[in-house]
Parts: sequence; structure tokens; C-alpha cells
Amino acid sequence: MKKLFVIIGILLVIFLGMVIYKNTTSNTSVTIEEVEKIENYISKIYMWKEITNIALPTFENINNADDLWIWEVVKKNSEEYEMSYEQIEEKAKSLFGQNFNKKFPKEGTAEFIFDEESNMYIATEVNLDLEEDTFLLNHIEKKNNQYIVEVIEYLEDYSSEENIIIKNTDEEEIARVSSEKTEVEIKEIVKNSLDRFKKKKVYLNEKDIIVEKIENI
Repeated sequence: MKKLFVIIGILLVIFLGMVIYKNTTSNTSVTIEEVEKIENYISKIYMWKEITNIALPTFENINNADDLWIWEVVKKNSEEYEMSYEQIEEKAKSLFGQNFNKKFPKEGTAEFIFDEESNMYIATEVNLDLEEDTFLLNHIEKKNNQYIVEVIEYLEDYSSEENIIIKNTDEEEIARVSSEKTEVEIKEIVKNSLDRFKKKKVYLNEKDIIVEKIENI
């Protein structure tokens, strides 16, 4: 029986990968594995608007991105709550690439408070609301050593005990679905109302899959 559950789990992962691939690209040069890596990376940098004011900001260059968003992304992806200055800088480079040249403030930030006794930076607590800021990959194009990824932004509101309320980022209700609906089914509902959601283009370095630029569509 245990082996059966493992097989079912593997088949489900394969199925979800095929669904994502089918729905995001008509370009045969982009593989399922690339789509999964791209989605995983964007998940790392996609934040919560109640924390950073906007889940995914726009910028022409990563070094021009909002400081609050930058350091909250670093905190979100840090395995430790207590980090040295060098660890914070190293984590930022791993997320934003070697061309990222913003320096973490020595005195600390609201995201990482400096503790003089330990000479370490302590990550502050994150308090989230009942709305999950999320996205779906709508299209991926590979061009000029970049992935140009079109993302659709939406909210999943869990304030109702009976339903998941799907909203756009202007807080307009688009649909209500059963709490038993899967993520794939919710994404299909979003794709059927694309004109009611905001879209962004995320430009990723093809080699390292690191964000370079984000723009509104």
C-alpha cells in the first residue's frame, strides 16, 4: 500500500509538470524541467504585499529594486534566523546574481536587527494575513540568453471557511471556489479570466535563472 501511494505521488508530480508545461509555452525549446526551475525561482522572490507593499515590484535593474523587497526576499529564503553580515551578503548574491551590488547596512534593517552581543543579525517575525499572494506562469519565451516570463498575479483569500475567494491585486472578487479545489483547478479559473488580472514580464538570465528586470504589461 505504501508503495502504491509513492507511485501515485510520482504520477501526480509528472502530471502537474505536464499541465504547467502545456499551459505556459508553445515554444518547444523550453522544456518541462526549465519551466519547473523558473516557477521555483519566481516563488522564491514572490513576496507578500502586507510585508513589502507589493508582491513583485518592477525595476529596470536588480540594483534599482526596492530595498524593503530585497531584504525581505533574503529573509524569506534564509534557512537561519540568526546570520552574520557575510551570510546575508552571500544569500543575496545567490538570489540576485553576481551583478547585484547593493550592500546590506552594517547597522541592520527592519528585516534583520543587529544584535551587538552576538555580533549577528536576527531576522524579525513575519505576520501574514489571510490572503495568499500568488501567480501563475502564462507564457515563457527564450530569447537573447534570457527567459521572458509572463506572470499573472492574483490573490487567494482564505477568510471564508467554506470557499477560497479568488481576487485580482485590486482586491476585486473574481470567483469563489470550494476549498477542496486543487491549485491546478484554481489556476485554470484564473486563466479563464485573464483580462481581469494584472500581468508582468519577468526577465531571467538563462544560464543561472536569476532575475534581471521586471516590467508591467
